[in-house]
Amino acid sequence: MVDYATRYPEAVPLRSATSKNITRELVRLFARVGIPKEVLTDQGTPFTSDTFREVAKLLKIKHLRTSVYHPQTDGLVERFNQTLKQMLRKVVSADGRNWDELLPFVLFAYREVPQASTGFSTFELLYGRQPRGLLDILKEGWEEEALPGCNVLEYIAQMRDRMNKIRPILKDHMTRAQATQARSYNKNAVLREFHPGDRVMVLVPTSHSKLLAHWQGPYEVKERKGLVDYLVKQPNRRPAERVYHVNVLKPWRDRDEAPPSGTALSLCARKLTLNLGPDLTPSQRLELEHAIHAVPEVVSEVPGRTSLIEHDIVTDPGVIVRERPYRLPEAKRTEVELEIQRMLD
Repeated sequence: MVDYATRYPEAVPLRSATSKNITRELVRLFARVGIPKEVLTDQGTPFTSDTFREVAKLLKIKHLRTSVYHPQTDGLVERFNQTLKQMLRKVVSADGRNWDELLPFVLFAYREVPQASTGFSTFELLYGRQPRGLLDILKEGWEEEALPGCNVLEYIAQMRDRMNKIRPILKDHMTRAQATQARSYNKNAVLREFHPGDRVMVLVPTSHSKLLAHWQGPYEVKERKGLVDYLVKQPNRRPAERVYHVNVLKPWRDRDEAPPSGTALSLCARKLTLNLGPDLTPSQRLELEHAIHAVPEVVSEVPGRTSLIEHDIVTDPGVIVRERPYRLPEAKRTEVELEIQRMLD
């Protein structure tokens, strides 16, 4: 969990990521920091359950969800998850069983370090002061100076004045960082747009592995949702309609229809433009040209197919030819399984 305003992170170890456990920890977090107006999550089962939906409705929270198969929508949390995992790998034991005990200390180390995009630590942006960490304790032991005290009213006034000074600096840093990141991300980007009624292909993971994806479709675009999201009708999938990011869509192009058999005879009415090999001698080229013009109806610059002759390809014994398996589209999987079963019966 990350606060988008201050970049302040929270992480809670759970035995199982069920909707009940996640909702309970979120309510505990809201009891400490306040109830947010909006919550952005992915489309995982715990966040699409009735329990989470009812809690969001009860607390008047607007639930926003990312586009399917496009984690960049919630890139801030995804990047924090990667950083947190890398930090935990550096400190956990060999068997990795004590990661939950070290999690609070890793989070504290992350919160007290200034961020490149804001210029301030997430702890300072949330609480208005720097955290007292191990280096501060060491510094106090060296200096042995008593900190000047102040009453409550002076402390509140100083904090308010400090936050007012931080706000314009933070806004300027965030604007510059976002502009730099957008420039880098969109360097090779190509603008793509679809309209209602367009047929598209959708890049989705396979049913066997989330790491393998393939194009499915074609499906029809129903309407546009925002700048980069589209509602796509997919009758052979569940749900029948789903919002996809433009990055996982590509236009569908129908194949050119093959000419019907028998049109080869019409080739004699046009002039053949064949490329003869440069290795032929002049006499061979002349002989070949005479042979071509003698039977133009059976000669074409487009490769064809015949059943009048056969050719056997002899392979070396013991040599294994390895090829990547052909992945069957989800739309045809049921039909193929029925056909295989019919053949076996």
